[in-house]
Amino acid sequence: MSETLIAPSVLAADFANLQRDVEMINESEADWFHIDIMDGVFVPNISFGMPVLRDIVKHAQKTIDVHLMIVEPDRYIKTFAQLGADILTVHYEACTHLHRTLQAIKAEGMKAGVALNPHTNVHLLEDIIQDIDLVCLMSVNPGFGGQSFIENTYNKVKALRKIIDKKGANTKIEIDGGVTNKNALQLKEAGADVLVAGSYVFKSDDPIATVADLKKLVG
Repeated sequence: MSETLIAPSVLAADFANLQRDVEMINESEADWFHIDIMDGVFVPNISFGMPVLRDIVKHAQKTIDVHLMIVEPDRYIKTFAQLGADILTVHYEACTHLHRTLQAIKAEGMKAGVALNPHTNVHLLEDIIQDIDLVCLMSVNPGFGGQSFIENTYNKVKALRKIIDKKGANTKIEIDGGVTNKNALQLKEAGADVLVAGSYVFKSDDPIATVADLKKLVG
């Protein structure tokens, strides 16, 4: 089994001390920055927009994993490439022409991800899995941090892993929402490659140690 990556979710950071929290991720054993962009339409919350992302990228020294929880993501693909996103993930539920969207993301030099809400079946990606670099499975309902993990996620990870293996794809499976030391190992064993952790990292007394413990658990 390959190494499991840890991607702290900047949505859970202290926005008044954003540079401090970005530098904490740089210093920690985390692998990626996970950055949620929300529009208040696709999800019932608004996070931060382009200027804040630009400032994060300025200080970040690791892979920038941008998760668009927005309607009409195609309008902004070029913009996010220019801002420095390494991976751009769009929601299956927000894309009428998913294949075209994925091609447009790759044409800008980014890796292409697809996110699925808890109610969306992984088998819907079967025909397109070879074009996807990353599938982000929402293990909570998208929009707000600090929610409880949805137990059915384990079954989705296993089913998705089977599809990836059957098609000979190199797609990574990312889990977003409610990840803690209580479920990290079980998620890895089910087939997850990347674990997004928000509140669990940033609300802990020692975020750097929390990331190190997660890394040790699934390393």
